[in-house]
Amino acid sequence: MASSICVVGSVALDSIETQQGNAESVLGGSSAYFATAASFFAPVNLVGVVGNDFPESEKRYLQECGINLDGLETVEGKTFRWRGRYHEDMNIRDTLELDLNVFADFVPRLPESYRASELVFLGNIQPGLQSRVLDQLEGPVLTGADTIDHWISEQREEFVSLLGRIDLLSINDAEPELLSGKANVVAAAREILALGPTNLLIKRGEYGVLQFAADDIFAVPAFPLETVRDPTGAGDCFAGGMFGSLAEAGEITRSSMRRAIVHGSVIASFAVEDFSLNRLKALTREEIDEQFRQFMALTDFHTS
Repeated sequence: MASSICVVGSVALDSIETQQGNAESVLGGSSAYFATAASFFAPVNLVGVVGNDFPESEKRYLQECGINLDGLETVEGKTFRWRGRYHEDMNIRDTLELDLNVFADFVPRLPESYRASELVFLGNIQPGLQSRVLDQLEGPVLTGADTIDHWISEQREEFVSLLGRIDLLSINDAEPELLSGKANVVAAAREILALGPTNLLIKRGEYGVLQFAADDIFAVPAFPLETVRDPTGAGDCFAGGMFGSLAEAGEITRSSMRRAIVHGSVIASFAVEDFSLNRLKALTREEIDEQFRQFMALTDFHTS
């Protein structure tokens, strides 16, 4: 039986412009992306907040994915909204509007039924709030967290304290140096692991993912794609696919971790093919399994 997953983070309405088109007021947010990706593998408990303008159709979609929304609060006001424009180089984007709205006062509260979740992922929120989530849990098997440079710089003490309480940290490739002071990625990873987490994931966009553990380094390329329509949420989909795969495996081993990282990369490769969660809404488990096999063949260096 698959382990249960809990994710805490944002649920948003995004407006996105890329060289491939645009989308207005579509489902977004770290919790929504993560939960949808993870739901292909295991049950997910979502914690977040939306305003009373949030479409009921999107709630129904999440529930139809097998995502438990008992932890999704609906409060008076407007849902968190983000508007962004991507450059031709999609690693670069401009935030045109950012309205936190009801998310500004978000304080995560886990329903009793969530507290025994075995795998927990803390999306990008204040490190103090991430720690408050950990206080509400009943001995999870794996805890992971995401963050951004703002929290590393502006709330460093709280963030470093959080690192002593989690098993896995997921950051992008600009943040290891900011956190460690080391320009070399391997040296930076060793410094970060010494702060507490047993696993560090460095997301490198189109160049894939690096995983560091005390005695192990694993590198996975991004799946080659001809067209990327919208990279929003790719990192959250990666994390969701990874945690979902680990939950399905029912164990945390070197082998299951590596398999999960590939699953995360596969889910992310599908997510960027369309705006918002549109591609995942049409995705099947059979397509995931087939792309997983293709990914394995892509990285197979054995010769016959």
